[in-house]
Amino acid sequence: MKNDRRTLFAGVDIGGTTTQVVLCSDDLTVLDRAEVATPAARGGTAMVGAALGALAPLLARVPGRLAAAGVGAAGVVDPVGGRILVASDSFRDWAGFPVTDTVTAALGVPAFLDNDVNAFLHGEVSGGAVRGETDVLGMTLGTGVGGALWTGGAIFAGPHGAAGEIGHIPGFGDLPCSCGGRGHLETLAAGRSLTARYAERTGRRLTAREIAGAAEHGDEDALAVYRAAGAGIARAVVMTAGVVDITTVVVGGGVSRAWHLLEPFIRSALAADPPVSGHPVRLVRSALASDAVPVGAAAHARRGTTAVVGV
Repeated sequence: MKNDRRTLFAGVDIGGTTTQVVLCSDDLTVLDRAEVATPAARGGTAMVGAALGALAPLLARVPGRLAAAGVGAAGVVDPVGGRILVASDSFRDWAGFPVTDTVTAALGVPAFLDNDVNAFLHGEVSGGAVRGETDVLGMTLGTGVGGALWTGGAIFAGPHGAAGEIGHIPGFGDLPCSCGGRGHLETLAAGRSLTARYAERTGRRLTAREIAGAAEHGDEDALAVYRAAGAGIARAVVMTAGVVDITTVVVGGGVSRAWHLLEPFIRSALAADPPVSGHPVRLVRSALASDAVPVGAAAHARRGTTAVVGV
């Protein structure tokens, strides 16, 4: 009977390819999880429907009372209005979609929305590699490069919801970025950018994983691609440290699977050009891996619900 009364929080990560769903206890322990393909080409209704469909069997299996649900999604979001403001062209009819209203109507509990990188950082601070830290820069290296700031014990989204987006600040060369800008960090450190940079050097188009394998076997072109990515990441860290004086950094995303290749290049660049404060950078890899975003979304829901109704 005790478990029947425990409080549960759902966390959802709606990505361009897959949607991850977790059901957490009040202390954010993951009790059950599921993964489904994201029907990104079919629009917001189908995408949220797929997430709710994945959550339903978890709620049936795990005893307890669902208190709230959190959603992490790619793009610029309006966390107050619960809508996606700006989404990439990978998603159909996603910008403007009323995410929280739809989830609340389906589940009958409060729902909360945040950018997926904000959720990633919230997860890592709540129970991951930077647990308990008060000031952190989070970076995700995947199809693109995302960034988020945790300061004073909370996400700092900024007045327009785009604070911490270090992946799309210019100053990293002059290559065209997927967002339409030029010289952004994403052009060096995203998975598709590793592929593009290697192809420019060799004429061969390999996946990021294949480039990592080549680098492990001493391929100088592959190593040069990772060296450029590491130097770019280090520069982004120093830029952040110079503006907001944050020197704790957690890195996640698919590209970080090659951490053994990236980390030495990042640290070498940081040693050559450290933050102006002289304070050493604490650089760590994500501890929650694919759970970081949905757990962070659940943490956001727990925090929001507690603040509103005292769960």
